[in-house]
Amino acid sequence: MESIRNFCIIAHIDHGKSTLADRMMELTGTVQKRDMKSQLLDSMDLEREKGITIKLTPVRMRHEGYDLNLIDTPGHVDFSYEVSRSLQACEGAVLVVDASQGIQAQTLANVYLAMEQDLTIIPVLNKVDLPAADVPRVSKEVINLLGCSEDDIIKISAKTGENVDQVLAAIVERIPAPTSPLEQQLVKNNTSQGVSLYRGEELQVPEIPLRALIFDSYYDDYRGVILYVRVVDGELKKNDQIYMMATRAHGLALEIGKLAPGMTPEPVMHTGEIGYIVTNLKTTREAKVGDTVTLKKYFI
Repeated sequence: MESIRNFCIIAHIDHGKSTLADRMMELTGTVQKRDMKSQLLDSMDLEREKGITIKLTPVRMRHEGYDLNLIDTPGHVDFSYEVSRSLQACEGAVLVVDASQGIQAQTLANVYLAMEQDLTIIPVLNKVDLPAADVPRVSKEVINLLGCSEDDIIKISAKTGENVDQVLAAIVERIPAPTSPLEQQLVKNNTSQGVSLYRGEELQVPEIPLRALIFDSYYDDYRGVILYVRVVDGELKKNDQIYMMATRAHGLALEIGKLAPGMTPEPVMHTGEIGYIVTNLKTTREAKVGDTVTLKKYFI
């Protein structure tokens, strides 16, 4: 888990979230140059036509030995529920502010959502290369909002790629690695009772039950219901029998894996990871957003 960073990009509409995501994927080599196109994570025709993000989209990038799980969120006020779902699955957020427009209404709304989740916020000023950019004024606005220092703000141009590498470095340095709450609680309880979990040098931890948060789901005509999840505790293997805590539906994890940005199958998903589960469920009503996925064997 030490090498995992989960974060999302939040901003007002048209402040450059998707462009920054594009540059990050280019820098980390997630997407080949020949496959690269603008707004790569915006897959819907309407998103590409209007230049806005409607659906949240996760992608995993590799950078200097770290797994960076990014969730690109919508910026429009009508889709703030999508943003709140993304924040639940992350430990940090990159706040993008347009250096020519300053802090807008949706920027404030998203910042307050992130603060409620106690996330680490990395402030980024975008479009500093524009003639209309007023970096000193907007920097003061960001400092007043977050209470950060001038040095914490990263000034970039997502269009040209200027200083985007600094954003990746800040994500690795500032955003904490994910933790397993159940494992921490187990260690804490046993320590307080004087029970040693160590055998020699090795930590002996009993099996941690699977808990995975569903932060998005959709129905695919050919594959059935596909879940986007964040594994909070435990691990999930391919062909495991899964159980939804809220709807009490159960099914099979036919395929699991990461989004890089296309579906890449993996044999197992560990604590702290973000990925997808292809299930044999027939409708998304059986796997609602916000529900917890666990293993059926715990309920037999």
